[in-house]
Amino acid sequence: MHTTLGPLDDVVAHLGHVPRRILVAGVSGSGKTTLARRLAARLDLPCTEIDALFHGPAWTPRATFVEDVRAVVGQEAFVTEWQYRAVRPLLLDEAELVVWLDLPTATTLRQVVARTVRRAVHQEVLWNGNVEPPLWTIFTDRDHIVRWAWSTRRSLRDLPTVVAQQDPPVALVRLRSRQQVETWVRRLPAPPSR
Repeated sequence: MHTTLGPLDDVVAHLGHVPRRILVAGVSGSGKTTLARRLAARLDLPCTEIDALFHGPAWTPRATFVEDVRAVVGQEAFVTEWQYRAVRPLLLDEAELVVWLDLPTATTLRQVVARTVRRAVHQEVLWNGNVEPPLWTIFTDRDHIVRWAWSTRRSLRDLPTVVAQQDPPVALVRLRSRQQVETWVRRLPAPPSR
């Protein structure tokens, strides 16, 4: 049985404990990686950026991707993004909580465009030495991240149904605005003092 929950207090009451295996779902540009890092810091959990496991040099998929994801979810605790169809079932099978960033299309597109422009202009080095291609490739590359973000903007509509089919059950928190995200994060436990 799946239940869409609100604050972490609801999640804890539902699960009986603070979740230690968390996925952050959302379309491109929704802020999955940023939220995953914030959750990991607040809850003192290890965080793995799944893009770093997938992308090898020259944007080639890494041969060890599935095995690397298995190692992540084999840990007692993890926070990572829920993406890449090949490993989504594996990730969901081991999760206790999915936080779904179900933000408006205008928000996600604005964020993905801003991020892509910043990365391309500054030639930011991403995973395994990769950099964003030149901006003009949006017109020539049908898999360009901005075009991908547009074409997949409704790809998670069935997420509640997918989560509902999990056994054992997985809690789902659906956040529909930046304000809801900030309110939800603010209500998390204070980060551990070091």
